[in-house]
Amino acid sequence: MSIDRFQQLRILEAILFASSEPVGERVLKGRLPEGSDLNDLLTELKGLYSNRGVHLISVGKKAWAFRTAPDLAEHLRIDTEVKRRLSRAAIETLAIIAYHQPITRAEIEEVRGVATSKGTLDILLEAQWIKPRGRRRVPGRPVTWGTSEHFLDEFGIEQLEDLPGIDELKAAGLLDSRPGIMSLGQLSDGDMSEASSNKDDNFIDDNTLLEDAQDELNANPQDKPPSEAVEETKPPA
Repeated sequence: MSIDRFQQLRILEAILFASSEPVGERVLKGRLPEGSDLNDLLTELKGLYSNRGVHLISVGKKAWAFRTAPDLAEHLRIDTEVKRRLSRAAIETLAIIAYHQPITRAEIEEVRGVATSKGTLDILLEAQWIKPRGRRRVPGRPVTWGTSEHFLDEFGIEQLEDLPGIDELKAAGLLDSRPGIMSLGQLSDGDMSEASSNKDDNFIDDNTLLEDAQDELNANPQDKPPSEAVEETKPPA
């Protein structure tokens, strides 16, 4: 290989390596010394990298780029944690559960004024901030929800009694004018102790309870006013 050809290969290699996007053949020809045979240079350079961790490949019509070898993909994968921003519905639902636990889905809907979607509770379950606590001792035996130990750890709270009161929530602009939402932060120490002890619930096997809770969540997949949800379940006249 002549010195001139070796230099041409080096220039071609540098141009392709420095570009984050595929480089067209017209651009490559314009950068190489006059008289360079681009096709031969590309073929030779491609051969030089054929057994390396980086390959020279043709992209689209008459463009070239260095790309990592396909067989090394599993060694290059990087898993990153993507933090999702909670919706207003999820924030309200989490707050209601935190302050009124143990609480059923129907009771959450009564406070919010709209039906609670399966997706909202699924997000909180996936974050491990809530968990099914037991069953309410009323007809239908609905599943009750409460916060988890992970919730306390995530938000830097040692115990439920340390949750901010209504004055702090108002000052932070976290309350609106709905009566149910305004009830947050008004629980007394006795109420919070009752929530911690899960007094009204009847504990059963955790796995069975979680399965039952998931079945209950599937009952109403969309947020809507409770009155609309009830009307849809009425049999036709």
